[in-house]
Amino acid sequence: MTNRTINPPRIYSEWAEILDMLKSKTDDVAVLSALQQGTIEWQSGVAERFASKLIDTINSRMNAATDKFQKDLNNARGHEGSVIQALLALRKEMAFLAQAINLPVIPINDRNKYQQLVLQQADNIQKSLEDSAKNDRTGKMSSIIKNHKINNFTR
Repeated sequence: MTNRTINPPRIYSEWAEILDMLKSKTDDVAVLSALQQGTIEWQSGVAERFASKLIDTINSRMNAATDKFQKDLNNARGHEGSVIQALLALRKEMAFLAQAINLPVIPINDRNKYQQLVLQQADNIQKSLEDSAKNDRTGKMSSIIKNHKINNFTR
């Protein structure tokens, strides 16, 4: 991860390039900063392509995050510290994606709708984890999952 400056995007091709960087996890800090400062003419055609590219990028990152989380959980083999680390890493990624999709350039109604995609996914994952932890008779896993909720970030 570098600390370079990325110019804020102004036209669709620049947005597409920066969204590709976001998708590939290239310097998230600089990319988020550029995305937050970007502008675009919100007109028919461009708006749809932009929204589609943004949602595809965020979905790709969410899928990668849940895949990594599942792998981390499998490797944790019930080790409490490793499970907590996996939960916190997933929460951090989901919080970042909620920020990345909440861009000032997007009209507020659309922005709220897009952000709900990330928030709903985090809620669904949390519910699934809580449901599967009910099978643990000791209650330890349930306690860990409830105390380190992945959907517990600023909304």
